[in-house]
Amino acid sequence: MLEASGITKRFGGLVAVSDASLKVAAGSIVALIGPNGAGKPTLFAAMTGFHTPDSGRVTFDGADITGLPPHAIAKRGLVRTFQIVQPFGALSVRENVAVGAHLHERDRRAALALAGDIATSLGMKAMLDQPAASLTVAGRKRLEVARALATRPKLILLDEVMAGLNPTEIDEIVPMVRAVRDAGTTVLLIEHVMRAVMSLSERVYVLNQGRMIAEGLPRDVASRPEVVEAYLGPGAAKRIAEAAP
Repeated sequence: MLEASGITKRFGGLVAVSDASLKVAAGSIVALIGPNGAGKPTLFAAMTGFHTPDSGRVTFDGADITGLPPHAIAKRGLVRTFQIVQPFGALSVRENVAVGAHLHERDRRAALALAGDIATSLGMKAMLDQPAASLTVAGRKRLEVARALATRPKLILLDEVMAGLNPTEIDEIVPMVRAVRDAGTTVLLIEHVMRAVMSLSERVYVLNQGRMIAEGLPRDVASRPEVVEAYLGPGAAKRIAEAAP
């Protein structure tokens, strides 16, 4: 469904992403992980039109979307959320979600009705008429997902939807993400909460210093020395192996 091939993105002399490739099959949940500063949001931005790659190609549903603007990519069914959630604070939750619905729906009543249905499906029924500014961090995260889903995407890119949440809130978000996929929307997520990655994802890609260093099944990837060292530093894999009973 989505394929990024050889994506490179530079900012002046900084190479944020270098020759990175990944694939996301329809109906799957795929995770993109890596230490801070690895280039994960930059790769997301290159795939969704917020940055134009310096080289490489992005295809979605068989069409080349490289360099298209974000609104054109969203209309094709590929959308993303953002780690830092910025709702329209003075608008209600329902009205915030309706902003996404207006990508395809011109009628205000229809957009508000769709917004209500989507927010309710994400456990936000009691919040529909609250101002978005009153939401907790967890509520804002749900709102961000709801607004993206209101565009009726085929594939949603979730950027650290669990960042800043406590363990109980994370346990509530994990089944929500799975339900999004089960309802027909493919998921690609950036996430640092490894227990969520292990629980949700069917395939994992690991980015470090802008380069893709591993891919595969979650448990296989987590045990690879190059992945351990990307997170814990050079020599960490050897030290862990030597310390093991």
